[in-house]
Amino acid sequence: MEGYWGFLALLVSALLMGFLAVVFSLIWVLHYREGLGWDGTALEFNWHPVLMVTGFVFIQGIAIIVYRLPWTWKCSKLLMKSIHAGLNAIAAILAVISLVAVFDFHNTMNIPNMYSLHSWVGLIAVIYYILQLFLGFFVFLLPWAPLSLRSFLMPIHVYSGLLLFGTVIVTVLMGVTEKLIFVLKDPAYSSFPPEGIFTNTLGLLIVVFGALIFWIVTRPQWKRPKEPNSILLQSNGGAAEGPLAINTGNIDRADSELNSEAVARKRNFTLDEAGQRSTM
Repeated sequence: MEGYWGFLALLVSALLMGFLAVVFSLIWVLHYREGLGWDGTALEFNWHPVLMVTGFVFIQGIAIIVYRLPWTWKCSKLLMKSIHAGLNAIAAILAVISLVAVFDFHNTMNIPNMYSLHSWVGLIAVIYYILQLFLGFFVFLLPWAPLSLRSFLMPIHVYSGLLLFGTVIVTVLMGVTEKLIFVLKDPAYSSFPPEGIFTNTLGLLIVVFGALIFWIVTRPQWKRPKEPNSILLQSNGGAAEGPLAINTGNIDRADSELNSEAVARKRNFTLDEAGQRSTM
């Protein structure tokens, strides 16, 4: 990998920022917001920021860059695609649970639902995320979709993933600010109370984490190399697929075997061509 040590430094920094964001969200609800529960009170609502930061921010960020880890480039594409899909599925489950906690709290306390911009954007993001997950599963993970369809949808899939990740970060920041304005009355949020400063720091950690993830995933020199059979397909006129695409042929074949097969085909082609020239 080109710039390996730079990549490693950014990766460690991103993981540290994401882990600290999860820890800060837990400290916020356990120390400042009286803890967690599932009884329809504010304790149940507290699951919402914790699960959103853990699943929709931290785990989704890891799922985005999992293909960029050079230690996984020798793993089969099917394995990496399964890990990518599994992480996104975990993030989606945590997001749905966090929504259930919010609606249950609002209904118990007779608070109106879906009146804020935060709730509108958040619900759209969750629905879009689940649709993206199902699209990825049925089109890219299972070997049923034709190559042309996968090639067409790949740029849309990648763009949608980055769009969702950025939208989720913005939505979380809106939600944190909205919550602080509601609960910080005495002392007021505008008077810089300790809880406000602490939670603003949480927001900064999320922003830095998102920025690092975006930088890592958009550097072309850190992209997973193409599979040998994908290169052969492209040379034969087939559509080349992106880093998240499913390989055609035997997906479980080891990369070393694929490399050997490609070299052997090239050698045989050269020998055949030399033989034809000698008989002319």
